[in-house]
Amino acid sequence: MVEPTRSLPFARSQRTFVISPDRGLVDMLSGLWSPQDMEFTFFDKGRGAIEALFNEPPDLLVVDNRLEDIAAAEVANMVKGENVYRQVPVIICLDQADLERHCDWKAVEVDDFLVRPFSAPEARERINLTLCRALRALDANPLSKLPGNTSIIQRIQDLIDRREDFALAYCDLDHFKSFNDKYGFSRGDEVLMMTARVIVNTIRQFAGPAGFVGHVGGDDFVFIMSPDLVEEACRRIIHSFDGIVPSFYDAEDRKRGCIVSTDRQGEVREFPLMAVSIAVVFNPEGRLEHFGEASSIAMSLKKKAKENPKSCYVLDKRGR
Repeated sequence: MVEPTRSLPFARSQRTFVISPDRGLVDMLSGLWSPQDMEFTFFDKGRGAIEALFNEPPDLLVVDNRLEDIAAAEVANMVKGENVYRQVPVIICLDQADLERHCDWKAVEVDDFLVRPFSAPEARERINLTLCRALRALDANPLSKLPGNTSIIQRIQDLIDRREDFALAYCDLDHFKSFNDKYGFSRGDEVLMMTARVIVNTIRQFAGPAGFVGHVGGDDFVFIMSPDLVEEACRRIIHSFDGIVPSFYDAEDRKRGCIVSTDRQGEVREFPLMAVSIAVVFNPEGRLEHFGEASSIAMSLKKKAKENPKSCYVLDKRGR
């Protein structure tokens, strides 16, 4: 008897479609999670499930290779062939004989597989892992591949819940829009990738595996590390960024020290070269209770940082 998983790292119950004529598989999966964590819908035929799946896509699809009316690989490829549903993870159930034949995984768009005779603990953990992997992939910023908003919030809240002392830094680029407007999105993306590399390499050097870097979106980044090293890390990020960013400008703008572009009101004006502003929030003695508090403090600090036309960082003095 396998103990049901007591909680999964998701904000709501996960909806899973299981398409299989195998009643033993259905019974096994039903007992591996509490109803509050995993909600199952079972189908014994593939074609009846496809319409339901497209009308109300689940969080996970488990499809059995023993289906008689349609091949499991065909079901998987139908789902993955639709851009809207491509993010739905698919697990295929195989017999040992299926593995003995060569599987062309490039032609079968599945995320994992289970093999008979099924091991209940293995099935539970591989399904949990598939869901977590899909969440990370969906959350990752498409440009930098860094963790996105969901992962950032979860990491901050977890540290707050554990009452850990940490430094949380919000970084964004000043005058990035004017650069994008003049040079185009392609060169703007190059600047964002450079910024991501500078932050990641710096935090790796100072914090090692304990550090965390996320990409909120656009020109907004986050990093988390030990409070005693954060000032030196901020200085290093600023030094590296300021040393590299002029190379993204044309020689004329670089020499002038600014670009001429049109602002949001349609007025032509001069914009300085890009700078990086960093706002640092601390959590001494577990004073924060919710990630929203940290975000709110950081936003007010960033306004202060942006008053300086050059790259700078501002510390939350209340947290020292």
